[in-house]
Amino acid sequence: MDLRKIKKLIDLLEESNLAELEIREGEEVVRLSRIPKGVPMAMQAVAPPVTHVHVDQRPAAALAQRDDGNGGTPAAGGKELPDGHIARAPMVGTFYASANPDAPPYVKLGQQIKAGEVLGIIEAMKMFNQIEADVSGTIVAVLVGTGQPVEFDEPLFVIS
Repeated sequence: MDLRKIKKLIDLLEESNLAELEIREGEEVVRLSRIPKGVPMAMQAVAPPVTHVHVDQRPAAALAQRDDGNGGTPAAGGKELPDGHIARAPMVGTFYASANPDAPPYVKLGQQIKAGEVLGIIEAMKMFNQIEADVSGTIVAVLVGTGQPVEFDEPLFVIS
């Protein structure tokens, strides 16, 4: 696709209220997306794309718990995790326990949850991705704190 056409598409997107624009021309695809003007930051985090968390039944070794005051227990070296399903990070990014700094965390230690319930958000490349539980149960360990960088497949929660 011609660079001038792409520039015109960018201008069209900027002038409109569209958040996303995708054009297919033969086998070429151009997809542009942006956060619409006038949308508050909290609103952006409320309706992000949904990502399902991979749940593993194997306990991760060499991780301990300590309370961070946000209802979480970030990982530290030393002890084994409690038995249960381990919800792992589906991507690299920054973990947030709530939609905005003033909101309460989505889940807390000891809380009963259902499959599909939001556990937290991972920000990756300026996109906020909700992390949903794919099993029901009780949160027995929260292994990451708000603002903490996470790696792909890193344990985030233990659900029993």
